[in-house]
Amino acid sequence: VQLQASGGGFVQAGGSLRLSCAAPIRTGSRVTLAWFRKAPGKDREFVAAINWNGESTNYGDSAKGRFTISRDNAKNTVLLQLSSLKPEDTAVYYCAASSANWIRVKQEPLYRYWGQGTLVTVSS
Repeated sequence: VQLQASGGGFVQAGGSLRLSCAAPIRTGSRVTLAWFRKAPGKDREFVAAINWNGESTNYGDSAKGRFTISRDNAKNTVLLQLSSLKPEDTAVYYCAASSANWIRVKQEPLYRYWGQGTLVTVSS
């Protein structure tokens, strides 16, 4: 499965961006889709995830209240709406796919498929 992330760019603090990831997953597959990010000098961290039918979501602490994840299985797409952006949100954002149990949704090693990343830069 080849994931393709897009939508990154340069934005001022307080602004918004919408990231998109094309995830050509077989219809009916119970695959969790997620976003992670890696800021300069930091480890990659979990941002948000959505389960296979879109009924459950999970957010990292940095994303709660500001970011929204959604998916459109008919279009094989997962979106991440970024709002109220801060300079510390500057990072490369990666989409990923996992078939592991939902209870492990934040565990990065369980994501088998990854996109190439899209850079988000937030200026102060």
